[in-house]
Amino acid sequence: MTMTEPAATATATEHVDVLIVGAGISGIGAAYHLKDRFPGRSFVLLDALDGHGGTWWTHRYPGARSDSDLFTFGYGFKPWRGPSIASAEEILSYLDEVIDENDLAGAIRYRHRVTSARWSTADRRWTVEVTRVDTGEQLRFTTDFLWMCQGYYRQQQGYTPDWPGTDRYQGRVVHPQQWPDDLDYAGKRVVVIGSGATAATLIPAIAQTAEHVTMLQRSPTFFISRPQTHELAVTLRALDVPEEWTHEILRRAHVAQLDEITRMSFEAPDELRKFLIEEMRPLLPEGFDIEKHFSPRYRPWQQRLAVVPEGDLFAAMREGKASVVTDTIETFTETGIRIASGEEIEADIVITATGFNLSVFGDIAFTVDNEPVDFTERVTYRGIMISGVPNMAYVFGYFRASWTLRADLVSGFVCRLLAHMAEKKATVAVPTLRPQDADMPLLPWIDPENFNAGYVMRSQHLMFKQGDREPWSHLHEYAQERQMLPAADLDDGALAYS
Repeated sequence: MTMTEPAATATATEHVDVLIVGAGISGIGAAYHLKDRFPGRSFVLLDALDGHGGTWWTHRYPGARSDSDLFTFGYGFKPWRGPSIASAEEILSYLDEVIDENDLAGAIRYRHRVTSARWSTADRRWTVEVTRVDTGEQLRFTTDFLWMCQGYYRQQQGYTPDWPGTDRYQGRVVHPQQWPDDLDYAGKRVVVIGSGATAATLIPAIAQTAEHVTMLQRSPTFFISRPQTHELAVTLRALDVPEEWTHEILRRAHVAQLDEITRMSFEAPDELRKFLIEEMRPLLPEGFDIEKHFSPRYRPWQQRLAVVPEGDLFAAMREGKASVVTDTIETFTETGIRIASGEEIEADIVITATGFNLSVFGDIAFTVDNEPVDFTERVTYRGIMISGVPNMAYVFGYFRASWTLRADLVSGFVCRLLAHMAEKKATVAVPTLRPQDADMPLLPWIDPENFNAGYVMRSQHLMFKQGDREPWSHLHEYAQERQMLPAADLDDGALAYS
């Protein structure tokens, strides 16, 4: 990890009880829970972007939308009143309401990039160095508790493989994470490299005006078609059921369906594979080679299922506006891409929907008592804190379920921990391996047999470890954690208080 030296001087210093890094889904949720539970504690949210929303602020590509239902992606404390699958604009509007209704706007500082965080046991607090990205001004914050809600990937730059021949390609190459405002794809031949959620979102949106869109994939993805608006929502709203009830009923319905699909992915993967493929078959063009193009090599849910609202991706294929090619790229040419079969796909525009890179705590330089923290040598505590790092919590959501489900659970845990510290009159809490954990094997952050998406595999060497026992493990399912985290013992010896 690149270490950034703290600023030599700071023009301003501010102390808060809790400092939240990130004003996206996680940070806004953390602020709500913190204010609700501890109205007397001071806090700020720092975000390097120009506005709140994180992913939903940065992703400006056509059709950007959720890839999970909003009844679970929305917060548990605020009913979602829109369609099950929502656009980026609708999600941002929802976040606007959360901020306005809870008077959080004054606590958010935009264009504030955190560069380093230093813990001092003597001072029993963090010192956080910040750069104003718009002015270059250096700021300093001190805080009793640091809450990392910055997300899990580098917002500034997506992942693009190094393909041969890209320097001679005469068309335009665009990564969705840096979508340009001036990109005109009307009447153009477009190749979208990739087959995940971003590709499934982009292709139907641009296929309406492009000459043709080709989805070029190295390997297939599992897709699942879902209605834009859940039929149960239509029924409940027609009966004038209160929105709070509708939200809770639909939230439970979606969670129950998620639990069943997750269970099948482990216990009956072949049966689930058959179900997913047969669900797609009638939505695709007649004679479509579904085994070649939509039957992945991996087990269902070993990577995320890509949700296709109303089957719009398949509709674009039926209408001849989009097609899929499954092969590897041999080289870019002046006018397109030549694949391993020898075929050349001509393209005016190539969109590299090839994913992103993980960022370990925002690539911030951490030190504890003047010693740099090498996170690759540390162990996660319940997927919320890090061994040997005092008074710091982080939010990392689920791979198979909505991120916000876990963000809410983590917020509940952190608030319970802060209250517990106050009851014990402790000012420091640090995850510490117990004597019985001394010989615990350190395992990769993610078991590839469990989940093996490309961005995870590319970043394993950067990540902290997990153990083979509680509370040193990560990547439980929501069905487990919704009981585990609220009941977790804060005095089991894994947290050292002082």
